[in-house]
Amino acid sequence: MPEAWRFAPTSEADFEPLLALRIEVMREHLERVFRYEPSRARRVFRESFDEPGMRLILLDDERIGCVGFRIGTSEIKLDSFYLAKHLHNSGLGTEILKTLLAEADALGLPVRLEVLHGSPAARFYLRHGFVKIGEDDIEAEYERPVHSAEATRS
Repeated sequence: MPEAWRFAPTSEADFEPLLALRIEVMREHLERVFRYEPSRARRVFRESFDEPGMRLILLDDERIGCVGFRIGTSEIKLDSFYLAKHLHNSGLGTEILKTLLAEADALGLPVRLEVLHGSPAARFYLRHGFVKIGEDDIEAEYERPVHSAEATRS
């Protein structure tokens, strides 16, 4: 498994490469639910990219993904978690998610996210303690409650 990954702040120079990564990762899933259109993909990602809490994911200083970790007063919203396709199923996504969940637990906040219906990401999040709390025609909403330090150790 790759090792030297880290978070870094995003800059405007990261937008186009991360948009291309997002499209590569999401296009097939968005097409399946008839939601893929290049201008929409750009607009949606721009809105997400510009929100506070967007983190760049680097591996040995190479840009390999991003994640939105939006800390609110009563919950953390996780979105835009994209990892380069060649790193899928490498264990790196799990390592990154566990780091984010530990941060959420230290803050005492649950984590919420949305997943497109039929996306393999749903199984990934279910394996990490998320439960489905709602859905609409396109997405399901999941939440992972706060885990105390004692519960995490057992």
